[in-house]
Formats: sequence, structure tokens, C-alpha cells
Amino acid sequence: MTRLSTLARRLTVTLATLLAVTAAPATAQAKTATDKAPKDFVALRTVDPTIIQEMRYFTPHNFVGERIDGYRQPLCILTRPAAEALHKAQLRLLRQGYSLKVYDCYRPQRAVDHFVRWAEDLDDQTMKDEFYPNVDKTRLFLDGYIAEKSGHSRGSTMDLTIVRLPAKPTRPYLPGEPLVPCYAPKTERFPDNSVDMGTGFDCFDTLSHTLDPRIQGEQRANRLLLKSTLETLGFVNLAEEWWHYTYKPELYPDTYFDFPVSSKSLTTHW
Repeated sequence: MTRLSTLARRLTVTLATLLAVTAAPATAQAKTATDKAPKDFVALRTVDPTIIQEMRYFTPHNFVGERIDGYRQPLCILTRPAAEALHKAQLRLLRQGYSLKVYDCYRPQRAVDHFVRWAEDLDDQTMKDEFYPNVDKTRLFLDGYIAEKSGHSRGSTMDLTIVRLPAKPTRPYLPGEPLVPCYAPKTERFPDNSVDMGTGFDCFDTLSHTLDPRIQGEQRANRLLLKSTLETLGFVNLAEEWWHYTYKPELYPDTYFDFPVSSKSLTTHW
């Protein structure tokens, strides 16, 4: 790549970042002065210890390729109403032989900032072959895959899937191992003990759109099982990501917190 083309790509990302900042809601508030969560944030395990947790951003198996800032423990933290609603969903799925599995829950603003820094570094393509094989990194802001703010930082949004019971163990990712596109057949992409949703988690591709018409059969049925179970309990799906749900109404619809993902951040430790 020529130096001129590299400069052009960097200017594109810079412009996209500025547009994202300009488009942020005027009412948004950032909480950065404290490492303590409000008392109505809880560890999901204290509400439902049966929900499987595979906290991807505590590990290097994510689109950045390293542990993300702010994840001090592999712990799902949510506002209590969101956690209690998730517990109700779990009870329904357990009766059908399934369990929920969460990949991410509350996400501190410092983690979102880490994503932004990574997206602006166009030379870092470490995990491209798995997580965004068909997306040029200069498009991550413009296409909405990366943003300056995330609903996860408000505490009522989570990324999750369904696992058929009994749950099989999932082997750890080994940094540097060969990567397979996230939309490859389930038997070929990185192993996950979840049901087949048509793509892996955090797959930057239009195939991840919940109702993409190319996803049919068992894969579509699995997505609809997750969607119907959660929506009847007050969760709202992000149409572009089959794994992304927000419990409504949110306790903190305009506040983006920055306390670390750690039991020490919570009023009640576990």
C-alpha cells in the first residue's frame, strides 16, 4: 500500500470518528469519576447462577485480539431489573433443555474507548480473518460496527446466545492460531458450545442481521427461539446483531458508566 493511500484511509477514519461524536445524543452523560457502581447494579450470578458466562472481552478471543480495558474479571454485571428478566428467560429455556450464555453485559466506557483506538489503528488487522473478513477497517465507523458510545455502558444491554444442555466445554482460543471466517459453517469456525446461529458472536457481516433472509432452517429457528423468549419479557433486539438485546425500560437510558468489570465495583460483593 502506498503512503498516500494509507493517509487517505486514516483521514476517512478520522472523519467517521468526528461524525460519530457529533451524532451522539446531547443528553448523554458519562460517569468517569468513580470506580463504584450504583447500588442497583448486580453480578448476574447472584440472580441466576445457572446462566453460562463466557466473557469474551476478558480474553484475547475478540475482534481486537487482546483483553479489553476495564475487564478485570470474567463477570457479567447488569442492572437488577435486566438481570431478573434474564432469570425469567432462563427458567423458560431450561424447561426446553436449553441455557442462556452471555458473552458480554455491562461494558465500561474505557472499554469502548479501547475499541475506538483499535479501529483507528488501520495497521492492526490481527483478527480480521475471523471477525471482519469482508469489511475494510476504514468502514468500521461508517458502517456502525464501532461507535464512540455503547448501550452496554448503561447496564441493561447484553450479548448472548443459547446452549443445548448438557453444555459441552469450549476450548480456549490460542493467540496466533489460524483463523476461520465467523460466517463459515459451524463445524469449521472456532468451536462454540452454543446452538448454530449462522455466524459466530461479533461477526461484522450482514449475515449477523437477526432476520437476514439467507439464514434459514435450524439456524433461523435458533435465532427466533432466542428472540421470542426474550421479547416477551421486555427485551429489544438490535436488528443488525442477533446476539444483542436491551431490557426496557432502562434504569439509566442516558448515562454511560465507566466503573471496571469487577466484583469490587459492586455494593454487594459475591
